[in-house]
Amino acid sequence: MPGRVFGVGRGVFILAVLWVLALLLCLLLSRASGLARFSIILVFLAAVIIMLVLLLFPRAGEFPEPATEVKIVDTFYIGRYVLLSLLATIFLGCLFLVLVHHVMQPVYAKPMH
Repeated sequence: MPGRVFGVGRGVFILAVLWVLALLLCLLLSRASGLARFSIILVFLAAVIIMLVLLLFPRAGEFPEPATEVKIVDTFYIGRYVLLSLLATIFLGCLFLVLVHHVMQPVYAKPMH
């Protein structure tokens, strides 16, 4: 099916760009002063309305075209589990180091008056 990236269609990317732009605009407006600061509410509501319009009025057909049966074979099975075990080991090691650093923080005595 044309127009798919990472298994999702263009609509997901359009919604992502919409929300990224809305959040950046809200961030810029949060630095403003006066009445312009309250326009964040309007930007948020506009993003919600545009998102709802895009979600509730899709352009594609209601029923997808029948697909031929595809046999899915996982060729990277062992590599995926090696990568998962490596990442889990690194995560646990980092967690251990953070906890050791947290426990070993020096506690300074308060000066007596």
